[in-house]
Amino acid sequence: MSSPSSPASTEPLRPYLVIPAGGRGLRMGGGLPKQFRDWGGRPLLRATVEAFLAPGMPPLAGIVLAVPEAHLEEARSWSFGIPCAVTPGGDTRQASVWAALLTLPDQPMAPVMIHDAVRPFPPATPLWEALDALNQYDGVLLGEPSTDTLKRVDAEGRVLRTEPREEFFRAQTPQIARLGTWLHAFHAADEAGFSATDDVALLERLGLAVKLIPSPGSNLKLTTPEDWERTRPR
Repeated sequence: MSSPSSPASTEPLRPYLVIPAGGRGLRMGGGLPKQFRDWGGRPLLRATVEAFLAPGMPPLAGIVLAVPEAHLEEARSWSFGIPCAVTPGGDTRQASVWAALLTLPDQPMAPVMIHDAVRPFPPATPLWEALDALNQYDGVLLGEPSTDTLKRVDAEGRVLRTEPREEFFRAQTPQIARLGTWLHAFHAADEAGFSATDDVALLERLGLAVKLIPSPGSNLKLTTPEDWERTRPR
């Protein structure tokens, strides 16, 4: 990907958007990965990217998509009006993210937002807040406050105690850090053989400071056929 022109000294660096989309979407059923299924006349992955280009969203420096080999040509045919690179995804989500990060220009201080391919409703206001928080924290993520009573149980399902729900959030994306921070964390995780279910966990294991920004439940990840039917454009 070509590097964008240098921003004015009074302007913050524009973020890059990285979307790992190499998964097979097995929980959705069918043979086509869900991120490439039709979503209101366009593939869901494309709709997710275009949601970040809507009015009111933070302007992007560029985009990197990590997709299955079979969908490289399709993804490379899309045009978004800003630089977009498409790279083969890895065997895991973590590997796909790392491959995408290595595709970005050498700008260690540039913010990089890592986002789920099948989360097509990113909220503008929490996202602006998250990018601003990056001036004080090593990493930032969006998260939905828990509204349920939470029970901790043992291996047999016996309740041990009730947890204070105000201390618990459902992790969402984007998850954000500067490019140099992400590369360090992913390299360290690879050397240690460490894997995680979300990206900021790689920062947490290094003792880095991560901030959570509350985000609405509408920033939904489409996981099941019920999710798809309830939210798809009509």
